[in-house]
Amino acid sequence: MSKNETLSSPITQETITKNRSRSNGFNEEDKETKKNELKKEIAEEICWEDFEAPEWCVPIKADVLTFEWDEFAKECQFDVILMDPPWQLATHAPTRGVAIAYQQLPDVCIEELPIPKLQKNGFLFIWVINNKYTKAFEMMKKWGYTYCDDITWVKQTVNRRMAKGHGFYLQHAKETCLMGRKGVDPPGCNHSISSDVIFSERRGQSQKPEELYEMIEELVPDGNYLEIFGRKNNLRDYWIQLRFQYCQK
Repeated sequence: MSKNETLSSPITQETITKNRSRSNGFNEEDKETKKNELKKEIAEEICWEDFEAPEWCVPIKADVLTFEWDEFAKECQFDVILMDPPWQLATHAPTRGVAIAYQQLPDVCIEELPIPKLQKNGFLFIWVINNKYTKAFEMMKKWGYTYCDDITWVKQTVNRRMAKGHGFYLQHAKETCLMGRKGVDPPGCNHSISSDVIFSERRGQSQKPEELYEMIEELVPDGNYLEIFGRKNNLRDYWIQLRFQYCQK
């Protein structure tokens, strides 16, 4: 495999081993500026061809709904699976003027992903939004995981102030990642080292903090890591990251 190669087919366990050796809302005056920024972000997300991934990262661009999961699972088993599902939001305008730069999936499509085939023992981390907590717990149980912890990301501005966003009753300034456990802990698992709270700057839309990846790598050193629904700005060495390829309509 050449450096920074983007894969469209499953890789082998051997490859993994070898690799290891903005402001909250906006007013009418700057609405057009925000739209232009969003269009640029969408274009960057679609065009991976000009993007150079980290040296030991394995990015796979595929449709998770038609991906050859069975073949992939035969070759690769993972200590940690991280998911940031494109949850289908409750309304057509849930962010009160802020457009969404990605395709959303119905709950049933996410629930039918063959997560159990990818992991016999280890941890599942799944980002949730407010109205999907119950569904996320149901999915974890169906996939064979027991809830064991959660991580709270407190969003900050570049000035280290709380980055408040729109909410129905309260202004939202955090996101939650649920943690589930299946079977036994991976080899070398380090307990009680990392905190369950991340204070980190809010960056691009849907972009998650790097601190979570560091936390996972500290919890399970030298593990086999898989991210599903990865974004190119979160590509990371020693991770296999499966991106949900979509077509802008």
